[in-house]
Amino acid sequence: MSRTERDKFPNFINGKWVESDRYFENRNPANNALIGTISEAGQAEVDAAVQAARDALNGPWGKMSTAKRSEMMHAVADGIMARFDEFVAAEIADTGKPYSLASHLDIPRGAANFKIFADVVKNVPTESFDMVTPDGGQALNYGVRGPKGVIAVICPWNLPLLLMTWKVGPALACGNTVVVKPSEETPATATLLAEVMNEVGVPPGVYNVVHGFGKDSAGEFLTRNQHVNAITFTGETGTGEAIMAAAAKGVRPVSMELGGKNPGVVFADADFDKAVAGIARAAFDNSGQVCLGTERVYVQRSIFDNFVAALKAKAESFKLGDPLADGTNFGPLVSQEHRRKVLSYYQKAVEEGASVVTGGGIPVLDDALKDGAWVQPTIWTGLPESAAVVREEIFGPCCHIAPFDTEDEVIALANDTPYGLAATVWTSDVGTAHRMGRALNVGICWINSWFLRDLRTAFGGSKHSGIGREGGVHSLEFYTELKNVCVKL
Repeated sequence: MSRTERDKFPNFINGKWVESDRYFENRNPANNALIGTISEAGQAEVDAAVQAARDALNGPWGKMSTAKRSEMMHAVADGIMARFDEFVAAEIADTGKPYSLASHLDIPRGAANFKIFADVVKNVPTESFDMVTPDGGQALNYGVRGPKGVIAVICPWNLPLLLMTWKVGPALACGNTVVVKPSEETPATATLLAEVMNEVGVPPGVYNVVHGFGKDSAGEFLTRNQHVNAITFTGETGTGEAIMAAAAKGVRPVSMELGGKNPGVVFADADFDKAVAGIARAAFDNSGQVCLGTERVYVQRSIFDNFVAALKAKAESFKLGDPLADGTNFGPLVSQEHRRKVLSYYQKAVEEGASVVTGGGIPVLDDALKDGAWVQPTIWTGLPESAAVVREEIFGPCCHIAPFDTEDEVIALANDTPYGLAATVWTSDVGTAHRMGRALNVGICWINSWFLRDLRTAFGGSKHSGIGREGGVHSLEFYTELKNVCVKL
């Protein structure tokens, strides 16, 4: 079954499209044009989706072998790639990101997540122990993994398909069922994926999608539903705290990747050109809308002035424009609302005394794009560590650069934050690299790179940046229950 109207985004429940009596608009952030209308799920629709997911656990899906499930996950990935152009177009329309980014990162990685975790689940071992019993006999203990049940998947808008399948892939591979609540800003690829699920024969109720907002809408209805067995969320820390409060009733586990105020550290002995290019990506890729992005940059004093000048040149070299046009490598923010937030920080930086190296406002674009959610890539210097734009997550294409002198000094500066998601360090000294990797209080620390991911490794945040780890076998710790079977011989 496919949607007949491509400008409508209905809910997907038990293998069928379900409309509600409430709708909201979906707009293209590049030009503010109306894409279509989204059906907002109410309490009844959310409850129906959760019930469908529960029922599916007792149907063919629950009886399916791991090998057959893995085969189906590969078919889902192939189904995404077979409709590659549709997924890319949908992601670009929702987010405004350039074609080069959506086609090389979002959609291929979104599809790959199904294959990666299908293969992990097929090959992961469990433990086995022989023991002597008190009566002198023997017993055999061995581990058995089973699905947790119904997983609520609440997704962000910055990498919609990629970060949604990062959770749905392992959840389904482990035999769970899911109810997905995509961001209200980016409903398209989660909805399009429902068509692929039906095409490849995933049983009804295994994959469900409910659209809406957080409070008093689909998000709250989903997290408070006591038939949801676990909740996984990527997004800002305040929303994560609300979800944790909801999950406390029923003592349900959560996995969360939350906000960050990530440091980038550049030592004087770094490969200068590579460090500039790396920090430019970390600060400005996806218009700064990356949870792992760098908004605080610390550069050793002897190269500080040269580095600021070089990063300024990089920021000013981006080509803003139609996301589908050749050469465009910088898109708008996701919405007008988010632009208002980012611009408020641009203003606050000036009020707090920042030196604006470049940017700080709204770019001048042609008439076709003038109503889009555009801002300039922006660099500041000269602020104290107490400044709001140095302390608070902005989630825009901006960074503050400050000098440092010693390794101990920059470790203290980098760690002086309630967040602990990621860091990027640039140095040619192997000893410095390893010391920094251990000293920085983050979930992932890149040395001479950024956004380089081996999907088998642990991923997550510390402090206010999250709880739990995902990736490889670490995802299995959340998406399965490990049972011990003890057999008296």
